[in-house]
Amino acid sequence: MDKKLSKDAYGGVGGKDYVPFVSSGSNSGGNVAVLIIGIILAALFAASTAYSGMKSGLTVAAGIPGSIIGSAFIAAFARQKGILGKNIVQGMSSGGESVASGIIFVLPAVLLIGSKVSFIEGLVVGIGGVLFGIGAAALVHNYLIVEEHGKLMYPEALAISETLVASEGAGESMKYMGIGFGIGGIITVVTGSFLNVANNVISYVNETFYKWKLEVEVSPLLLGIGFIVGLNVSITMFAGSILANFGIMPLIGYFAELGSEGANVWNNPDVAINSMQVSNIAGSYVKYIGAGMMLSGGLIGAIKLIPTIISSVKETLGAKTAKGEESSSAGKMILLGGIVVSFIGGFVVSGGNVFMAVTVSILALFLSMLFVIVAGRLTGTIGTSNLPVSGMTIASLVLVTLLFVLMGWVNPENNRSLLLFATFIVTAIAMAGGYSQSQKVTFIIGGNKNEMQRYFTIAGVVGVAVVVGTILLLSSQLSLTGDNVTFALPQANLMATLTAGIMSGELPWVMIIVGAVMGVVLFMLNLPVMTVAIGFYLPISTTSIILLGALVRVLVEKTSKSEIEKETKVSNGISLSSGLVAGGSIVGLIGIILQVTGVIGGAGPSGFAASNGMAFVLLAALLIATVITIMKSRVKDAH
Repeated sequence: MDKKLSKDAYGGVGGKDYVPFVSSGSNSGGNVAVLIIGIILAALFAASTAYSGMKSGLTVAAGIPGSIIGSAFIAAFARQKGILGKNIVQGMSSGGESVASGIIFVLPAVLLIGSKVSFIEGLVVGIGGVLFGIGAAALVHNYLIVEEHGKLMYPEALAISETLVASEGAGESMKYMGIGFGIGGIITVVTGSFLNVANNVISYVNETFYKWKLEVEVSPLLLGIGFIVGLNVSITMFAGSILANFGIMPLIGYFAELGSEGANVWNNPDVAINSMQVSNIAGSYVKYIGAGMMLSGGLIGAIKLIPTIISSVKETLGAKTAKGEESSSAGKMILLGGIVVSFIGGFVVSGGNVFMAVTVSILALFLSMLFVIVAGRLTGTIGTSNLPVSGMTIASLVLVTLLFVLMGWVNPENNRSLLLFATFIVTAIAMAGGYSQSQKVTFIIGGNKNEMQRYFTIAGVVGVAVVVGTILLLSSQLSLTGDNVTFALPQANLMATLTAGIMSGELPWVMIIVGAVMGVVLFMLNLPVMTVAIGFYLPISTTSIILLGALVRVLVEKTSKSEIEKETKVSNGISLSSGLVAGGSIVGLIGIILQVTGVIGGAGPSGFAASNGMAFVLLAALLIATVITIMKSRVKDAH
């Protein structure tokens, strides 16, 4: 076994000639201890991703933090499995995160349209998506992973592989993750997500003349996300929020004040148009412009994928015909299981409509197969963090919605069924990306692809149970709409708005169309439409703290005296930020569960604790603790 990753891992040789990092001895990395560690981390990352993703609209790939945490646990409980065991654990971590990053885009939309979903329904469609996504991606494993080695770079898979190879230094990264978890947990405990004894939102709202709002939510998990995603994404999202809160909102407010008596808000007849406050404008009008912008961004992204779809399918079929390669029998069984479960799920969610169950299941399977291939190939180009899951899901959802309309299935119960079918599709797409990336790591390291397949499938099933359970536990908060809700759910709100609007026609279509036109203009200016749109839709309190996290990273980079020092501090900062995200998510989730079950409660903060001053104190504490911890990193900490 080499002491460092070969340059051939990056290409230069054919996939069949590549010599992996572990090239002798057993290639098995699994045992009972590895399985237990993997299940725990899959559940942890599934819950954390679900919570933070529903709050921010962004998800963070779990491969590298899973590698770091997994390395520490493997060293403690399964040392004999070494790097191969660590690879299994990072794959299972990615499996839990991949499930969450798909399901949260659609399943909460069922709650947003005023309907309900049972645990069994969510479990069946989710597991069906997991099995089909993995099984379909396994069909093209040889082509995507082996034949395209060096052509499809799989950038995040290479980064994960480098992390695994350098895992003897994982103790330092674990230290920073632990510190981040502690900082995030402590601040979250005192806020509304847990004990609710301190205000954590700095809020300034102007209700006269030029109506605007500027807020900052002191959230460790959002600060951590900002540090991880960096300045480009963060400032683009914040630009969307500035446009919404300082451009569109005052404009609507100005014209609303000119309105005549008797004209009321379209979805709130108790509020007169000419007396709308900022919250009414944001919740009833601005958010729908944002939905239109996200819709156009998703459709533009889907249209841009057409050449990739065509080339992916042609090259995949051509490679299979030329080489005669076949997937493993286990992969075929998983794929068959996904097909069977998808039809079972179709019958479960269609309310006894056999024709709906069969026709929509077939369409869902076809669309899933199409986009699974695309997801696997795109992951090789841009990684799972940048995978356009929302664009592929919107394209699929539009097609399935049109089928429902053509068949006359347009009542609220049918809308619920539609969203559950879409949950299957988005889960398959998200799992395919995560699975392909984990299999590329396995190929580079020298693990057993069939073993990774089994463990990744287990992680996916565990993730489905955790994410569906989390959504149901938070259902009372997830079903809230309007301005300043705990969970913004930008993607799920778009799915609910799109399907309900097409089916019922009861939407402020002018707002939707204005947003769509703005999205087209952004595209013509070569700007990232979906990123701006998500920032436009999210509360400015969310995007502002994400931007602060990115600015902390800029500060760290600019004050570093050498490239090695910068790499060390940014690496430790990312580890600390991963801890902030995990601490804020897990502690926040536990707190909300305790609140919902009545274990903890209270009247909320009062006096100074309820003021902007308290929020400024918390913000200062969070920033100081974060910046000082990262700045104290030493170059010798680098591995």
